[in-house]
Amino acid sequence: MKIGVIGAGSWGTALANLLAGNGHEVVLWAYEPELVEEMTRQRSNSLFLPGVSLHPDLICTGELSRSVLERELVLLVAPTQVARGLLSTLAPCWPAEAVLVNASKGIELTTLATVSDIVAQTLGAGMLEHYVVLSGPTFAREVALGLPSLIVAASRNEQAARLAQSAFSNQTFRVYTSDDPVGVELGGAIKNVLAIAAGISDGLGFGHNTRAALITRGLVEMRRLGRAMGARDESFSGLAGMGDLVLTCTGDLSRNRTVGMKLGQGMTLAAILAEMRMVAEGVKTSESVYFLAQSKGVEMPICEKVFEILHRDKPAREAVLELMTRELKAEYA
Repeated sequence: MKIGVIGAGSWGTALANLLAGNGHEVVLWAYEPELVEEMTRQRSNSLFLPGVSLHPDLICTGELSRSVLERELVLLVAPTQVARGLLSTLAPCWPAEAVLVNASKGIELTTLATVSDIVAQTLGAGMLEHYVVLSGPTFAREVALGLPSLIVAASRNEQAARLAQSAFSNQTFRVYTSDDPVGVELGGAIKNVLAIAAGISDGLGFGHNTRAALITRGLVEMRRLGRAMGARDESFSGLAGMGDLVLTCTGDLSRNRTVGMKLGQGMTLAAILAEMRMVAEGVKTSESVYFLAQSKGVEMPICEKVFEILHRDKPAREAVLELMTRELKAEYA
């Protein structure tokens, strides 16, 4: 297939490399001119995926339109907060029949829109028939190294989901399909907020009991918002829900968990972000999820405390005490 990839961060580069290795004609767009030159000449991405050799047939470009022209499938892997601008720019030259696969994980802060909402608003509602969400427990580096990984491709159009499944699958990367893009999209966004919470817990020196409880109750919060937005419960028990949640709450490669851990150890958010090259989507998504939950009347106490720690300067230990002393209730109330 002719495939375009928008975004050359660690995840975009890993997936572009995988697709090229699967025999597709892949064009990868990067924002940074110096990165385009390095990827083209040195076949490496030292900024975001150091130590990984790029496939010799992978084409790298700094020309955004080239990532969609004459493409049969376009993979969006740019930060959610810039997705609207990129898709709006590309709308005039968007190939009408191309399948759009979104691998970004977040909710737009200014509008509380999911990426599927952004796609409908920039490329037209009809584009949702060609729209697939790709999400699951997958660290970019491990995928790039060919370690066995599983993911889910979700679309309301089964044919589009199966096309993505076929394009990405190989001996080390197994893709399942789903018809619940809303649930898969929400799971991928909310887990980043909960990963920050897990990092805060670890940074404060709390134990395995705390982390296990946080993951379990975080999953309850995922389901609550999912129900309010029309998702199915089972999606949150799958790869894009529980699978990705466990990975990002426990794995040392998780950027969001790292942010939380440093907060728990006493660093300020500004100082943490200043030393990070890659985006921790959960920082912005914590705001989006907080306001989205409020607008839907959904109770999400863990996500609420993460928002208050990040954006209202609430001391982490005080937030934990407030969570632990909430009104007692039944587990499934």
